[in-house]
Amino acid sequence: MSLWDLVSKVPPEKLQHLYVDFPQHLRHLLSDWLENQPWEFLVGLDAFCCKMASMLLSATVQHLQACAGEQGEGNAILPHISTLESIYQRDPLKLVATFRQILQGEKKAVIQQFRHLPMAFHWKQEELKFNTALQRLKHRVGETHLLREALHQGTEAGQVSLHSLMKAPSNGTGPSEDLATLLQETVGELEVVQGLVLKRIQIWKRQQQLAGNGAPFEESLAGLQQRCESLVDIYSQLHQEVGAASRELEPNTRESLITRLDEVLRTLVTSSFLVEKQPPQVLKTQTKFQAGVRFLLGLRFLGTSAKPPLVRADVVTEKQARELSLPQGPGTGTESTGEIMNNTVPLENSVPGNCCSALFKNLLLKKIKRCERKGTESVTEEKCAVLFSTNFLLGPNKLPIRLQALSLPLVVIVHGNQDNNAKATILWDNAFSEMERVPFVVAERVPWEKMCETLNLKFMAEVGTSRGLLPEHFLFLAQKIFNDNSLNMEAFQHRSVSWSQFNKEILLGRGFTFWQWFDGVLDLTKRCLKSYWSDRLIIGFISKQYVTSLLLNAPDGTFLLRFSDSEIGGITIAHVIRSQDGSSQIENIQPFSAKDLSIRSLGDRIRDLSQLKNLYPKKPKDEAFGSHYKPEQMGKDGRGYVPATIKMTVERDQPLPTPEPQMPAMVPSYDPSISMQLGPEMVSPGYTPHPHSISSYQGLSPEEPITVVPTFSETHLQMPPSLSQISLPFDQPPTQGLLPCQPQEHAVSSPEPLLCSDVPMAEDSCLNQPVGGFPQGTWAGEDMFPPLLPPTEQDLNKLLLEGQGEAGVSLGTQHLLQPSPYGQSGISMSHMDLRANPSW
Repeated sequence: MSLWDLVSKVPPEKLQHLYVDFPQHLRHLLSDWLENQPWEFLVGLDAFCCKMASMLLSATVQHLQACAGEQGEGNAILPHISTLESIYQRDPLKLVATFRQILQGEKKAVIQQFRHLPMAFHWKQEELKFNTALQRLKHRVGETHLLREALHQGTEAGQVSLHSLMKAPSNGTGPSEDLATLLQETVGELEVVQGLVLKRIQIWKRQQQLAGNGAPFEESLAGLQQRCESLVDIYSQLHQEVGAASRELEPNTRESLITRLDEVLRTLVTSSFLVEKQPPQVLKTQTKFQAGVRFLLGLRFLGTSAKPPLVRADVVTEKQARELSLPQGPGTGTESTGEIMNNTVPLENSVPGNCCSALFKNLLLKKIKRCERKGTESVTEEKCAVLFSTNFLLGPNKLPIRLQALSLPLVVIVHGNQDNNAKATILWDNAFSEMERVPFVVAERVPWEKMCETLNLKFMAEVGTSRGLLPEHFLFLAQKIFNDNSLNMEAFQHRSVSWSQFNKEILLGRGFTFWQWFDGVLDLTKRCLKSYWSDRLIIGFISKQYVTSLLLNAPDGTFLLRFSDSEIGGITIAHVIRSQDGSSQIENIQPFSAKDLSIRSLGDRIRDLSQLKNLYPKKPKDEAFGSHYKPEQMGKDGRGYVPATIKMTVERDQPLPTPEPQMPAMVPSYDPSISMQLGPEMVSPGYTPHPHSISSYQGLSPEEPITVVPTFSETHLQMPPSLSQISLPFDQPPTQGLLPCQPQEHAVSSPEPLLCSDVPMAEDSCLNQPVGGFPQGTWAGEDMFPPLLPPTEQDLNKLLLEGQGEAGVSLGTQHLLQPSPYGQSGISMSHMDLRANPSW
C-alpha cells in the first residue's frame, strides 16, 4: 500500500491547506508517483541539488502530460502544466521545497487518521535515501577528479587551476588545500553512505530473526550485494585519486585519507559475510541439519582462485559469543563447545547465481558441552550459537582478513520433551532482542502489547492462516497469564509481562505454564483445525465463565467451540440444554485432542450430535460446518465390504437400551463361585435380580458387598435382563483393586450398566443405541471443584474410596476395562466414550 492510497481516504478538508503553491487537481494526477521521488533528500544549494532539481522538474512535466493524455483532459490541463513549468524553470529547487512540504503534510494527516504510515512507504524512502546519497557521492568523486586534473595540468603549464578560476576560496587557501578539503569531505560522505549500508545489513539480520517467529521476510541478498559492490567501486576510485594527488597533498593528510579508506573497506568486507541459511534454532543432538553462509563481496575479491578458502562451523557459548563481539575479540580460532561433524565447506563463487557462498548440507551435532548456568536457569534457557569462520588474503597487498559470522541464538536439546520449553526461549529472544546487542542479552520484561503482537504473529505463521487473533482473544490471554479476571481491555494495555510469567511460573490451578498451554493450542490448530479457524467457526480463546454468560439465554442446542482451559492441546464443545420449565444448563463436552480428531474430524463429530443445532449466535450447524463434513460412503466398497463408521454420542436422559437377542454371545462367561451383592437401593423396581459376573480385582473380598455409584451408560455394551448377584472370578489379577464406596445423595434409583471389559466391539450399531443417564438436576455444581484434567486411574480410585465423584464422570466402572484380544482396551475412552463433563 502506498502513501497516496491512504491520503485518498483522508477527508479533503484536512488537506486543502497543503495545495496552495501547487494545484490540487495536478497533485491528484501525480498520485503515488510523487512519493517515489527523492524530494525529501535534496537539501542544499550545491551543484548536485540544482542538477537533480532540474531533472525532477522535467520528469514532473512529462508525467503530468502523460497522465492528462491518458485521462482525456489534455486540452484543459496542458495550459496549467505550461504555466507550472515556466514558474519553476527559473528556480527548480523551489519545486523541490514545495513537494517536500506537501509530502510532509500528507504524512502528518495520514498518521493522525490511521496512526501509522504504510510499511512499503518506509522501505521506498530508505531506498531513495541511499540512492540519492550514492549519486551525491559519485558526483563528489567526479568533482574531485576534475579538480585534480585541472590542478595537475595547471601546475605543469604554470597556470592557475580551473577550480580557482571558477570559485576563489573565501579563506585564502590555494588550489592544493581545496583538493585536500574536497577529498576529506568525499571520504566523509563515503563513511556516511557505508553507515547506511551497515544499518541495512543489521535490519536484514533483524528481519531474518523475526522470521523465526513467522514475520514476513525478503530473503534475497541481491540488493545488499549491489550496494556493497557500489561502495567498493567508489572506494577504488577515491583510493586512486588520493594516490594520484600525492604531490598536491601533505604526507600526513595523504596518510590519514588512506587509513580512513582502508578502514571503510575492512569494515565493509567483514560485515558482508552473512549467515544466509540459519541452522535450526532448536537443535537436537544426533540430528542432521543444514546451514549456509554468503560473502557479498566474494565475486570482487576471491575471483577464480584455484584453492577457495574453507569455511568452518563451530558451536560457541554465550560467553564466547560476547568475547567475539568485542573490538579486541579473539582474532584466531575459538574453541568449540560441541562436536560438529562435516563442519568444513569451501567458499566458492557461483557466476550463474552471481553469488559467493558455502552450503553445509550434512551438519550433525554429535555432543554438547554444557556451561555453567546462571541462577535458576534451566537447560532449555541456555543459549549458544554456530560460528562460521574463514580466512583469505585481500587485495594486491595480500592483507590477511578473517571473516566471522554468528548464527542466531539456538538452544541445544537432547530429548524431544525439551522441545516445548526450548521453543519458548527462542520465541522470546527472537521477538524482544535489540539490534547490535551484546550476545544474547534480552529484556526480562516486555509490554503486553508487544507480547500480543508476537503471539498473533506466531499463531498465524504456525497455523498457516491469514486470520489472526482478535482483541477479545487477547483479553482472555491476558486474564490467563496475569491471573486477572478483569473484563476491561484497557486494564492490560499498560501492563508488562515477564519471562517467568511466560514460561516459568505454573498457571494457577494447572500443571503447566502459559506457553506450554498456548503451544498446545498452536499444534492442535495447525494439525486439525486450520480450516475451521480460517472460516471463523472457532471462538477458541474464551473462558468457561464467559461461555456461560454467552449461552445462558441462547436457544436450546446453541453451541460454540473453545480451547480447553485445563488441558493442553484440547478443544471442547460448550452447548446449552433447556429443560421443559425453561431453565438452562451449559455443558462442556470432554475436550478432543489431535489424536481424537485424527480418528474422526471435528465437523463429523458435530454432525453426529443431534443435540447441537446452531453455532453461536444462531447459524445452523449444517450451514456452518457442511463443507467440513466427510461424505458418507454408501453401499459396498471396492472389495465388497459394507463400510463401518465410528460415530460419537453424548447422550443423556434416555431410556436404557433393550437387550437384543443376538448380543448375548458378546457377553463373556464368568465363574459363578464368587458373588458380589448390589445394595437394594441401587436396583430398579423394573428389574429382577439376575447374576452377572465381572472381572476380579485384587483387594476386593469375595464376600464383601459394595454399592456402585451410577455412571454414564456405554452405548456399545449389552447387559443381562436383571442385576442381582454378580460373580467375580479372581483368575486375572488387575493393576489396582476396586475399593468399596458409599452411596451418594445424588445417586438415582435406576441402575447403570457395568462395563464388561472383554466385550469386543463388533458393529457400528452398537455405538448408536440410546442409553440412560442422570435425570435433570443431578449434576454437581461446577463451583464445587476446581477445573480438572481428565481423571486418571489413581483419581478414580481415590474418589471411589471417598465415596464422592464429580457428576458426569464414570467412576465405579473404570477398573472393569480389560485388554481386548488385539492388545488394546476393548473400549477406547478417549475416542469413542465421549461423555459430557462439566469440569472441562
